[in-house]
Amino acid sequence: MTRLTTHVFDLPGNLAAKVDPRLIAEDERHFAAMAETLDTEIADLSARLDAERLTPAGSGQGALDRDLEIHRLTSRLRTLRRFRLDLCLGRVVRDGDSEPVYIGRLGLSDRTGEPLLIDWRAPAAEPFFAATHANPQGLVSRRRYRWTNGRITDYWDEVFTAAGLEQRVALDDDSAFIASLGASRSQRMRDVLSTIQADQDAIIRAGSRGALVVDGGPGTGKTVVALHRTAYLLYSDPRLGHRRGGVLFVGPHEPYLAYVSDVLPSLGEEGVLTATLRDLVEEGATAGAETDAATARIKESADVNRLIERAVRYHEEPPARPMLIETPWTDVVLTPDDWAEAFDAADPAATHNDNRDGVWEALLEILLDRLEGEAPEPALRRALRANDALTTAFTRAWPILDAAGVVADLWSVPAYLDLCAPWLTPQERRMLQRPDPRAWTESDLPFLDAARRRIGDPEAGRRRREREALLASEQEERSRVIDHLIEADDSEMLVMTMLRGQDFTNTLVDEAALPSYDPDVLAGPFAHIVIDEAQELTDAQWRMLLSRCPSRSFTIVGDRAQARHGFTESWEERLARIGFRDVRVSSLTINYRTPEEVMAEAAPVIRAALPDANVPTSIRSTGIPVRYGSVDERDAILDEWLETHEEGIAAVIGDPSFEPRARVRSLTPVTAKGLEFDLVVLVEPESFGTGIEGAVDRYVSMTRATQRLVILRR
Repeated sequence: MTRLTTHVFDLPGNLAAKVDPRLIAEDERHFAAMAETLDTEIADLSARLDAERLTPAGSGQGALDRDLEIHRLTSRLRTLRRFRLDLCLGRVVRDGDSEPVYIGRLGLSDRTGEPLLIDWRAPAAEPFFAATHANPQGLVSRRRYRWTNGRITDYWDEVFTAAGLEQRVALDDDSAFIASLGASRSQRMRDVLSTIQADQDAIIRAGSRGALVVDGGPGTGKTVVALHRTAYLLYSDPRLGHRRGGVLFVGPHEPYLAYVSDVLPSLGEEGVLTATLRDLVEEGATAGAETDAATARIKESADVNRLIERAVRYHEEPPARPMLIETPWTDVVLTPDDWAEAFDAADPAATHNDNRDGVWEALLEILLDRLEGEAPEPALRRALRANDALTTAFTRAWPILDAAGVVADLWSVPAYLDLCAPWLTPQERRMLQRPDPRAWTESDLPFLDAARRRIGDPEAGRRRREREALLASEQEERSRVIDHLIEADDSEMLVMTMLRGQDFTNTLVDEAALPSYDPDVLAGPFAHIVIDEAQELTDAQWRMLLSRCPSRSFTIVGDRAQARHGFTESWEERLARIGFRDVRVSSLTINYRTPEEVMAEAAPVIRAALPDANVPTSIRSTGIPVRYGSVDERDAILDEWLETHEEGIAAVIGDPSFEPRARVRSLTPVTAKGLEFDLVVLVEPESFGTGIEGAVDRYVSMTRATQRLVILRR
C-alpha cells in the first residue's frame, strides 16, 4: 500500500486527504518543538543522573532521598527515550481558545516553561477523555493519534460544537475508533491510553477513599481501567506515593501479569509491585491444588486469623507454679504473677518472635529487682542468662516458632486442632488432617500468611543480636582508635578531641558494612491495593489482602458472572461480610473488545446458568460468524489462519494435547482469564463441566476472541 510521508505523519494511501498541510501543519510545528525539547531534556536528565550516581550514598534519610531521586530520574529518562514524540496522545481545542492543547503520557515544557504536553492525569487533561457530545466539557474539538513505530499512521477528529466545524479538521465517524479497537493483538497488552472512553475515565479518576468496585462483563475494559487508575492515583493522591506505602497490583495468574507488564511502565510508573496471590507466600511457588472440594470449602470459609491466634497463644503460656531460681549469691522465687507481668510487656503490634527478647528482658528485670545489692548488676545478669532452669522454663513458656511448623501441626496433630478450632465439627477437623502436613495446597496459603504475620521470622532475633554485637564491637574498636589518636595529638588546639563528639562517633561507625536483610516487600503495608478478577477470591484470600492495607483503600475489579463458584451476593454484601465499610460500585456495560457475532453466541451460555448476568453490549461487528467444526480440523484451521494473518495471536482453549507454537498458545479456561486473542479455538466446551463452573468457563473462553471464534467438537 502506498504510504504518504511527511516528518511525523506516515499515513497509508487510502488516507491521502488527511495529509493535507492545512490539517497537519500545526501538528508538524508542534512536534518539531517537542523533538528539540526532548533532546535537551534527555541530555539534561542523563547528566543529572550521572551526577547523582557519583554522589556518596551516605546513610539514613540521605541515602533514601538519593535512591528515590535516582529512581525518579531513571524512570522519566527511560520513558522519554522509549516514546519520544509518541508521548503525545492527542490534542483538544477548548471553547474560546485558538491554540490546541496537546495531551501526553507525561507533562513536557520547553526551556521557557511553555507547556508542550499536559500529563494525561492532570485535571486540565480530563476533557480529552471525558468529553462526549452530550457533555463536551468545554471542548470544541478533539483529535486522537494512532502511532506505529514512532510515526502517526492515522488520526481522527471529533467536533463537539458548531464552531468546531469552522476549524481545520478531518471528520471521521466512529468507524475509525471502532477499527482501532479491532487491531491485531500481541503477547503484551497493546497501548490503549489514547482510546480510553468517558465511562472508563470517570472510574480511573475516582478518589481512593474506601473500596471502589469496577464491575463489568468481558471486553468492557476493566483491566485497562485498573491499570490506568493505578497510574492516576500515584500521580494525583499524595498518600499513595512510594515513600508513603505505594500500591500493590494483584492479578489472577502469571500469564496475566506477563500480558499487562508493559502497561504501567508505558504510563511512567515503574515502582508498582505486581503479584498473584501465590506470590504473597513463600510456599505459593510449589503449592498444589486442593483436590478435595469439601476440605477446600472448610479452609476457604475459615476464620483464619482467629484460628492462628489461638494456635500461637497456645505457645505463650507462663508456668502455673512458683519456681526457685538459684544464683551464686542467693536464691529467688519466680511466681506465676511475675511471669504474667513479664508477658504483659509484649507489644500487641509485634510478632510472637519479635516479642520474645522483650519478654525475656522484662523477666530479667523482675529478678534483678529482687537481687538488687547482692552483686554488681552485670554479674547478676550474666548469672541469670546462664541459669539452665530459667532459660529452659522460658523456652517452654515462649518458644521461637516457625510459621510453617505451626500450620503443619494443625494439619497433623488432632488434639492441637481440636484446641485451636473448637467451632469446627469433629468431622470437619478430621477432614483437615493429612499424612504429609507440609504438602501445601493453595487453600493453605492464607493460613501460612496469617501465621507468618502473627509469628514473624524465627531468625529475626538472632540476626538482630548478631548485628548489635557486631555494632558494639565496631564501636569499641573505633573508640580504641580515637583514644590512640588523642594520645598522639600534639597540636596546639588538640583537634583530635573533636572525635569524641557524638556526630563524629556516629559517622565513624560504618553501619552499611554490617549484615543487612531484605524485607519482604510484598508483606506491606500498602496505601492502596488493586485487584483484578476479584470475583474469585475466597474469604481467606481476602483477609490476606486486607492485612496488607490497613486503610481499606482498594480498587476491586471483577464480574460476578465470571465467578467460577458462583457469586449470589451483591458486591456490597460480599465486601461488608469480610470487613469493608465504605464501598462504591461503578459498572461498565459497553463491550469494546468482543464482536457482536461472538457475544450473540456467548450470552445465552451464561444466562442459562445466571439469568441476571451483567452481559455487556458489543459495539463492534466483524461480519465473521462463529464457526463450528470437528476436532480433527484444529490444525488445519490454525495453519490457514497463520498463513493469512502475518500479525496477531491465537489460543487453543481446552485441549491439553495441543503443543503451543509461534503466535498460538495452549490454555485452560482458568489461565485464559483476563487475556485476549484475535482467534480463539475452543475445543469441546461441553467437557468443561456442568452447573455454574462449566457455564462460566465456557463463557470466559468464548469471550477471549477479538476477531474470530471457532468451536470444535468430536
